[in-house]
Amino acid sequence: MAAQRRYDELTRQLSAFGAVKRDMARILPHDCPGGTAAVLTLLARYGSMRMSRMAELLAVDVSVASRHVAHAADRGWIERNADPADKRSRILSLTDMGSKQLDVLNELTTQLLADRLSDWSDDEVDQLITLMTRLRDSFGDCRTPGSARAQVPVTETVPAQPTTRTPA
Repeated sequence: MAAQRRYDELTRQLSAFGAVKRDMARILPHDCPGGTAAVLTLLARYGSMRMSRMAELLAVDVSVASRHVAHAADRGWIERNADPADKRSRILSLTDMGSKQLDVLNELTTQLLADRLSDWSDDEVDQLITLMTRLRDSFGDCRTPGSARAQVPVTETVPAQPTTRTPA
């Protein structure tokens, strides 16, 4: 039963992590909300892509991704060009202005983390990075079909218990 309590506590901590994410979202410039920042980040990480791939990586419906993309395009941060292989599709690409905006976002985020973790040692920050990376790797890419999430066996149905946790 000790293992169950450990995972219960981990569940509570992951749920409470939503507060960290909300605090990080508060520092974003007013014209660059989280969805737009995610679009810029994904284009920088993965390169040019179709809208369908963007929606997949964001783990949202294409209509939602389209709104985030339109917001970024209206500000000149990304381009939407015709796909040479299929003129009906668009290829999304990060512009120089988008790269500069992403640099601003990264600076803001880095400064917030440096401020909030100022009393942590370098070893503690490194340990957090290692453990968060390992946790993410344990879940795999949950955004694609056939992911680790779909492979988790369901052994029994447990009735929902009342909780005071707030969803992340």
